[in-house]
Amino acid sequence: MKTTAWMLAGAAALALGTAAQADTVRIGIAAEPYPPFTSPDAAGNWQGWEIDIINAICEAAELDCEIVPTSWDGIIPALLGQQIDAIMNSMSITEDRMQVIDFSDPYYNTPTVIVAPKDIDITPTPGGLAGRVLGVQVATIHQTYAQEYFEGDTTLRIYQTQDEANQDLYAGRIDATQADSLAMEAFLESAEGQCCEIKGAVEHDERILGAGVGAGIRKEDTELKEAINRGLAQILEDGTYDAISEQYFTVSIYGN
Repeated sequence: MKTTAWMLAGAAALALGTAAQADTVRIGIAAEPYPPFTSPDAAGNWQGWEIDIINAICEAAELDCEIVPTSWDGIIPALLGQQIDAIMNSMSITEDRMQVIDFSDPYYNTPTVIVAPKDIDITPTPGGLAGRVLGVQVATIHQTYAQEYFEGDTTLRIYQTQDEANQDLYAGRIDATQADSLAMEAFLESAEGQCCEIKGAVEHDERILGAGVGAGIRKEDTELKEAINRGLAQILEDGTYDAISEQYFTVSIYGN
């Protein structure tokens, strides 16, 4: 998901005080499912790797945390407007966002990849995607990256969710999609996803794709940032992070 902050015009002014002093820390996640990181079960309870990591960090940091689903394209304004206290939903640490909000230490980092049908000869380069239709999720670093590196020779199609892009990829309405490698695992392992494969990682541009995923926090909330960093450090040290990750992934996703 890893959204960009360019849509923040008109966002609420920064509020005073620190969320770490609040009785409950409201952790914002996107209301749209993003498996295997976040998704609701049949009863509407949120689950997934990121939910488990949030709970572990909060327990280690002795924070009373509440998950608050929030519209993805309004999640940073919600943070600035104090509807939530932190964002923990696969948001990349980028220069653009650092101008508006602060971040915790990174808690995962994975490649950005191009996925396409197995029988299509595509490479993750401007030349390799020339003449193709590429689907990306709106308001993400993938949209920003594709607009800078691919748009022109490549036709971009913008989707509200990555799942919609995946469905159009399966249906043949687009030639490829760009997304986080781990976010695409569930699709590629599904019956529909057997059509497709990862064609490779795009050339990394840290200015756009960021330096890993961290918890987004208001700039003045230094106590909350320190608490989240402390909780993350503890679960990395005591093995909790790896134990959770092994339930979802076959490779390490920390610091790749």
